[in-house]
Amino acid sequence: MMKSFYRQEIIVAAALVFCSISRGDPDYMGQAAIRAISTLDGSGVRLAQPEASDNFTNTISWEVNPAIVGQPATKFTYTSSSGTATTFPNSVGGESGHAEYTVGAVIYGYPNGLATNLSNIDGYEANYFINNIVGAAVPIAAPLVNQSFADNDTNNETAYDTIYDNYAAQYRTLFITGAGNGPSPGVIVPVEPPSTCYNGISAGAYQNFTNQAAAGPTPVGGRCKPDITVISSYTSSSAAVVSGAAALLMQAALRGDGGDTNAAFDLRTIKALLLNGAVKPASWTNSPATPLDFRYGAGVVNILDSYEQLAGGKSAISVSNTVSLNGVHPPVGGAVTVGSLSGWNLATNTSSTANDSIHHYYFNVSNTVPVKFTATATLVWMKHYNKSAINNLDLFLYDCANSNLVASSTSRVDNVEHIWKTGLAPGRYDLQVWKAGGSTVTTNEIYALAFEFMPAPAVAITGGPNPQLTWPLYPADYLVEGTTNLLSGAWSANGLPAIPVITNGLNSIQLSTTNAAQFFRLRRPNL
Repeated sequence: MMKSFYRQEIIVAAALVFCSISRGDPDYMGQAAIRAISTLDGSGVRLAQPEASDNFTNTISWEVNPAIVGQPATKFTYTSSSGTATTFPNSVGGESGHAEYTVGAVIYGYPNGLATNLSNIDGYEANYFINNIVGAAVPIAAPLVNQSFADNDTNNETAYDTIYDNYAAQYRTLFITGAGNGPSPGVIVPVEPPSTCYNGISAGAYQNFTNQAAAGPTPVGGRCKPDITVISSYTSSSAAVVSGAAALLMQAALRGDGGDTNAAFDLRTIKALLLNGAVKPASWTNSPATPLDFRYGAGVVNILDSYEQLAGGKSAISVSNTVSLNGVHPPVGGAVTVGSLSGWNLATNTSSTANDSIHHYYFNVSNTVPVKFTATATLVWMKHYNKSAINNLDLFLYDCANSNLVASSTSRVDNVEHIWKTGLAPGRYDLQVWKAGGSTVTTNEIYALAFEFMPAPAVAITGGPNPQLTWPLYPADYLVEGTTNLLSGAWSANGLPAIPVITNGLNSIQLSTTNAAQFFRLRRPNL
């Protein structure tokens, strides 16, 4: 079938993914914070890890040596055209440093991986996996698949999209795939299949403040990919980080952290939460017609932000109504308010040949102190099995006081919509999920919605003669800075401890006592 795919790089030390970017930077991926507040380690989640071999004509090297990643051999299976093995070494393939260090160590390597207690790791040779599993529609036990390989022949995009989207729709499998790499920083190439599929997640790389990975739009259809980005050297590691984060969210869903277990575990919900929890780089941008940045997707993955939104719970629709095709749809009557400013839902929107259908979610956005909020919302739905098109869903945010439209995401080609609105004043807002009527792919569409209305957190100083500065863990994308002169504007993280201590859901740093006045602030850093 399609055999021009390649490893996205030969080998990169896994430690690169987790290194500190510079002194004083926050925990961008949220790994330290999620470990401090939870026992999430991937327990109960099964992962498939297909790997491209160094030699495309046989199965020389694509396997993980369990000893290298600190995992028991009993967790691993290995499958290729030569058969299946449950021991290592074996006759169905050979050892791969890429599979071990760049991918496996990042996802589940003990003790520094993201999801160190996965139930099983199913290794596949990539040719076999694509042709005999995905292309042949053979179900596997793993609900999560990491793919750190790509096909640099974008002429194969439609063929890949078809088999992967059909497989995901049929078996509810979440594919997370590296977007591909540019040859050097600043040199961008088109996003590569199979990361281009609608129903999966495409992971980009963001290194040294310069995107060097493949970028969107997709060569076919002009869609927004990648979906999300990781601070990483290459997209093999990016995919691994996103897969590890997805495994933690799946574990949290299965154990009931989000309430409705089945709905929280749905691949649409996991995808919506991952995208909605992402941190925006300074140059991140989108528009109503292009919901995600073509370089960074929804932003840089942060597992803590995504988990907190999952833990915010499943929220019901406030009210539903229909309007004539392409009719106006301002806020309508109804007193039901979503109880949490951070959460999610999985619901079915149904339109007709004569009407568009709108689901309204009402929020009372307020705080004890009248500050501005940042609103983030992500809508995800699937391309259906054996369908050539997708249903048209949009996302709108209205101010209920005056029915003014505040923000919208209205792509006609993507099955993701994304809103990010800063400087939102306190008030009552209507977040709408709109489904087009008329001639549609299907009358009913199941969608996942993740949302967050978050004020900027405040800092506090406590401790008397040994003062400590504290601020909330969540949201996780703030940097503390200080100055001795408010007029000069010389804010800096220099002189402050580089790594905060995490206690009782708070970041804390010890302050030095001086006779000079000191002022502190939290700032979203320029990644």
